[in-house]
Amino acid sequence: MKLASLLFVATLTASPVAAKPVQDFDLLIVHGRVFDGTGASGRAADVGVRGDRIVAVGHLAGRHARRVVDAHGLAVAPGFINMLSQAGEDLMLDGLSQADIRQGVTLEMLGEGMTAGPLSPTLKDFMHARMARLGAGDLTWTTQADYMRLLIAHGVSPNIASFVGATNVRRVVIGDGDRKATEADIKAMQELVRQAMDDGAFGVSSALAYAPAAYADTAELTALAKASAPWDGLYISHLRDEGDALPAGVDELIRIARDAGVKGEVYHFKVTGVQNAPKLEQAIAALAAARRLGVRVGADAYPYTATATGLDVTMPLWVQAGGQQAWIDRLKDPSTRAKVAEEMRHPPPGTTSRLQAVGSPANIRILGVRNPALKPLVGQSVAQIAKARGTPPEETIIDLVVEDNSRLQVAYFSIPEDGMRRVMRLPWVSFGSDGGSTAAPSKTPGAAHPREFGTFARVLGHEVRDEKLIDLPQAVHRLSGLPAANLGLKDRGLLKAGYFADIVVFDPDAVADRATYDQPFQYSVGVRDVFVNGVQVLAGGEHTGAKPGRFIRNGGRKP
Repeated sequence: MKLASLLFVATLTASPVAAKPVQDFDLLIVHGRVFDGTGASGRAADVGVRGDRIVAVGHLAGRHARRVVDAHGLAVAPGFINMLSQAGEDLMLDGLSQADIRQGVTLEMLGEGMTAGPLSPTLKDFMHARMARLGAGDLTWTTQADYMRLLIAHGVSPNIASFVGATNVRRVVIGDGDRKATEADIKAMQELVRQAMDDGAFGVSSALAYAPAAYADTAELTALAKASAPWDGLYISHLRDEGDALPAGVDELIRIARDAGVKGEVYHFKVTGVQNAPKLEQAIAALAAARRLGVRVGADAYPYTATATGLDVTMPLWVQAGGQQAWIDRLKDPSTRAKVAEEMRHPPPGTTSRLQAVGSPANIRILGVRNPALKPLVGQSVAQIAKARGTPPEETIIDLVVEDNSRLQVAYFSIPEDGMRRVMRLPWVSFGSDGGSTAAPSKTPGAAHPREFGTFARVLGHEVRDEKLIDLPQAVHRLSGLPAANLGLKDRGLLKAGYFADIVVFDPDAVADRATYDQPFQYSVGVRDVFVNGVQVLAGGEHTGAKPGRFIRNGGRKP
């Protein structure tokens, strides 16, 4: 080789162009305290993400990433699971899910008894017209899975999953009437459940305090739950009664789970009415005993002393048979109205009255109405309205339902504080908001329960830090790993290599709810960053606008 050539090669060897380091991760979260979702204590560790999966958790100093997030002084946890989400319609109208994303929720479990499908032709017309009125556009779907796919096509920030509603399958096969299901009805309803499970549902949900769901007996519900068993389904239920008959409702859920061979869960576990406080201990003892015997039962809850539902629960079920219009038409009949009012005051043996359980009409507060003429009543109690109108509370409630042509949306301040705290301490209780997830309009009074904006932050802030009812590792577990295990999710709910990168970075010293009953539309604070499937949806406490949410299906039919 010529000398000039040798000198040229030597120069290249001695002065190489600096090579870019190999990127080990797309995302690296460093210097945080990791709470992995198992209930283990937090530890100093880094989290490495490639694509939509976590690929490493540990001391990752010296490793390279396209993007590094410094979580110094902050907690790093798996994304939270909202076990009772009412955000199905909200997400179609606005997929950002601001209220829940800002609290670290990365999976919304939809479907308390009534789900977006399956639909009969009549229900289909009703649901489509409702969504059109809300401004969602011209949508067409028949099954819950169809609706979930529409949501994903629309774009949503959190992951979404659902149960199949026992209310739906009953309404498709039987309608809204109060009658016992025949053998043929049961077979038809079971087939609808199997179809929904094949489409990805996680089990069967029921809401037995409401018509027409309340007309289903235990045998019918057991048959529906049994149809989900080959998929290891979960039977999850709003019990028939949460007051005087709470223990009976819990016993029914345990019996259904045991006889159907499925898991069972009580929706928003609580007792209503101070006088019923001892019934909560009976219910807890029954669930604990069943768990010791191997029946896979549990519960979820929210950290508030007020429920939120409609005025329909103050009235006897018989008057509601046949659907909303039939119910309201009956209330217009003077003799029927008088009978209803009397049963609201003095419920027949074997039944309970929400009006009595709440203690006083002053404890019933109007949150939302349809009729513009009733808007001034939002935020007022039934006692205030009754006094202003000069009518008894029972008559006032009936008038409001007729005038609004709806069940209205109301808060019942009926959960004993000690009872709520007792449930918060139970290690097998996960959490759900029982609320939607919307953006917060400024200075909007009423029209929502604060749980819609504060449930998860309140658990981490008020219950963990302030009240010390739960320690932080257990709270994170009950927000993530526990509900994931109950649902049968194999790759979500933990910070673990191979799991999906649903991750929350928050400040344990600052996380707090801000929503109140007077001003519910206030975002929680203290959650800094949220990642869904490896994509950042919250950065520095502000939404990024990203919509990486996916439709999560059950694990499939078991062998």
